[in-house]
Amino acid sequence: MRASMIAPPQRLLTRLFLALALLASLTSVAFSTSLAHAQTMSSDDIVDTAVNAGQFNTLATALEAAGLVDALKGPGPFTVFAPTDAAFAKLPEGTLDSLLANPDQLRAVLTYHVVAGADSAADVSMLQQATTLEGEDVTINAANGMVQVNDATVTTPDIMASNGVVHVIDTVLLPPSLAANSNGQ
Repeated sequence: MRASMIAPPQRLLTRLFLALALLASLTSVAFSTSLAHAQTMSSDDIVDTAVNAGQFNTLATALEAAGLVDALKGPGPFTVFAPTDAAFAKLPEGTLDSLLANPDQLRAVLTYHVVAGADSAADVSMLQQATTLEGEDVTINAANGMVQVNDATVTTPDIMASNGVVHVIDTVLLPPSLAANSNGQ
């Protein structure tokens, strides 16, 4: 009879030990997952993230010329569809120079690449359109693992910055109102 009284506390102690071991392992996994997530977050803002990447020199120059650097260094959060230097090089000859000479049009083009909020590629792929800071909508099409924003393809998604997220695109987006004005002239 005495042996049966000792067994339940030992089983309870064993179960408690196993539960603590399981809790410790789950805590370890949760900590390492949150550490990995923290490491993917950049302490740099969107502008510094783009400049440090080295493939957005034209974009950085345009942001400066349009007076948008301080705004995109602000708290945000922002989602930026960032055209590379190669994307700017695809513009028709003279277009970039014309935009750089006209800060209002340049500001319209650049803010057409920015959406309020920090939307990951997974979030963006669930949308059909998004309203840009310029005021007009971009159309979004996600199929076969690719995301298109208007005619641009997202080539590198989810570059995290301290004030939002950058999605690299292969084509400069032009607001429909700007395209309509240039066609009417």
